Amino acid sequence: MAIVFKKTSVLTDTIMHYCPGCGHGIVHRLVAEALEELNLQDKAVGVAPVGCAVFAYRYFNVDMQEAAHGRAPAVATGIKRVLGPESCVFTYQGDGDLASIGAAEIVHAAHRGEKITVIFINNAIYGMTGGQMAPTTLVGQRTTTSPYGRDMEHCGSPIRMSEMLATIDGSAFIERVALNSTANIQRAKKAIRKAFETQMAGKGFSMVEVLSTCPTNWGKSAVESMDWLESSMIPYYPLGVKKEV
Repeated sequence: MAIVFKKTSVLTDTIMHYCPGCGHGIVHRLVAEALEELNLQDKAVGVAPVGCAVFAYRYFNVDMQEAAHGRAPAVATGIKRVLGPESCVFTYQGDGDLASIGAAEIVHAAHRGEKITVIFINNAIYGMTGGQMAPTTLVGQRTTTSPYGRDMEHCGSPIRMSEMLATIDGSAFIERVALNSTANIQRAKKAIRKAFETQMAGKGFSMVEVLSTCPTNWGKSAVESMDWLESSMIPYYPLGVKKEV
């Protein structure tokens, strides 16, 4: 079954800069549709990261703020506290931004129970800066800084951010989804909508981790990347709800 994306006023007509086969464009569409369906466009403020989605402010037709590398949760915290509970504040971050330089920021935002929503794109690599190893890079995966594959003895195991944040009292909704099939994309849309609903209900911190592809830095075609996501990423990063209050 094919997915038919609806036209949404929450996205601009700007042509996106992402590489062919990248999942960012799909996730942008899912976020936009969820905001529109929940009638949150005029209440929404997005925080763009440093990373492949650094120009996200060009694509969303909502108020946007750029943040320093890894600091999106801190910026979102300030915006939400100033604007109050009627606002819908979300960050959009990659794994290098969120799980590496921004690890402390995301942990403490969850610990404080900040009523923000985080859209976390996990493609197991640093995308914008040249394909270096990220905290989420799988054991054995080759990158520009692990040309022989990630060595667990040297680098440790890939970090499972959703499972870790689900243990924190202040987190209210955590789910991991993927973009490798029509059914999983539909589940991703439901999870993103649920995360926004959790925020607006004042329950606490919410995050959706999205397993996505990076054909350019993985050195694979778009089709091969989808297959690798399913065969290699999902077994290590199992899909599903990790916490729901």
